[in-house]
Amino acid sequence: MKSLILRSLSRLASDYGMVAVLALLCVYYSWVTCEQQTPVGKAAAEQAAEQVEKLCGARPTVLILSRGTREDQEFAESLASLLAKQGAGVAGTVKEGPADARRQLEALNASGSKLDAIVGDRDAIAWPVFENLRQRFPALGTVQTIAPHSYWWPNFLKTDNLLNVANQITVIAVIAIGMTMVIITAGIDLSVGSLIALSAVVAAALIRGWAGGEHAGTWGMLVCSIGGMALCTLVGVFSGAMITLFGIPPFIVTLAMMLVASGMAYIISEGQSIYQVPDSYVWLGRGSDLLGIPNGVVLMFTLYAIAHLVMTRMSFGRYVYAVGGNAEAARLSGVPVQRVIVIVYAISGALAGLGGIIMASQLKSGSPTYGAMYELYVIAAVVVGGTSLSGGEGKVLATLIGAFIIAVIQNGMNLTGVESYTQKVVLGVVILGAVFLDMLKKRGWVTRLVSRKAIQRPVG
Repeated sequence: MKSLILRSLSRLASDYGMVAVLALLCVYYSWVTCEQQTPVGKAAAEQAAEQVEKLCGARPTVLILSRGTREDQEFAESLASLLAKQGAGVAGTVKEGPADARRQLEALNASGSKLDAIVGDRDAIAWPVFENLRQRFPALGTVQTIAPHSYWWPNFLKTDNLLNVANQITVIAVIAIGMTMVIITAGIDLSVGSLIALSAVVAAALIRGWAGGEHAGTWGMLVCSIGGMALCTLVGVFSGAMITLFGIPPFIVTLAMMLVASGMAYIISEGQSIYQVPDSYVWLGRGSDLLGIPNGVVLMFTLYAIAHLVMTRMSFGRYVYAVGGNAEAARLSGVPVQRVIVIVYAISGALAGLGGIIMASQLKSGSPTYGAMYELYVIAAVVVGGTSLSGGEGKVLATLIGAFIIAVIQNGMNLTGVESYTQKVVLGVVILGAVFLDMLKKRGWVTRLVSRKAIQRPVG
């Protein structure tokens, strides 16, 4: 019975351990980034309007404070609209700081106008100009200073931050789909970082030189982007062919193609960034058409759903696992080993090209410097997700979890003020720990533990 329980726990840890790690990381960073928050924009305006109605009675006169930021402008406009519906009057809106507030208060005092409330955020309400209002501006009467109530909430769990985490990991996660397939076949692809730059540069150069540059249309941008992806796909096909036809180790082939792709990106762009793309090119990288979720994130989840179905429900997925488990046995069983390897590297190249298009869309340009060190982050996401570097074992959805683990760690360290050098140390330790656990699992440490427990159990 004990051995059965231990085996069940081992299976649960293997299948859902990374999910638990991600959940624990989210809980930890939520706890350490919990701070007092102040509502902004429309939410702040609604709360302030309720306080004005409660504290100042019917038809009050209000001075609104706005410091010129987008959130403050939204706050001032929404509050003015809500106060108008309540029958309140707006004496003015302060837009230029304490000096503007002083001028408006002096003008109101000189005209003998009554002022019931001054409304703004806590920092604005604390301006020295609002101290001792009764003595300095007696004609205004008794003036209430009102600010939206603060509350406690983790910076990590803010909607903008969560969307930022997902958006930042999009390129790495998309490329990690292809890398997962490559590593399951016991291979490696070091060229993906350079392919990001190559795809972005080729697409941007085609848009500039063929599709009309900043005046390019949708179809022109689409064709140029497909051109960048197609070139990266051909690079992947070439890598797969060199590995299968000539038996060159994947590490050497893809290392060479990493240098070739990087050099090509610099040659095509002449070492310069290409900015002559239309504003609408940012649709994929920055746009959000579905419930405010970035389009790149929607594409990422869609690709993972497709990849999961391919790897779990289609014969090609079974072939990939078979090649990684034992290529010779797979060949004798009728699996087209060489074709599978070439396709896998082609998929890796195509997805790296798509990652380059997403990055070019995010940054509205193509540059040969894009994708530097990204191959390491991609491999890290795959390894942290539990895919074995020995081949034959791994799950696409687990890679997505691994990508999010890395993203959460990086984002959490940024929020807590950890310097970039220390972040690299932490990421290296995380990767080493993931590989160490994989090796322990491969060597059967759990099985030996279970057997030892069973032997030591007293009989009778």
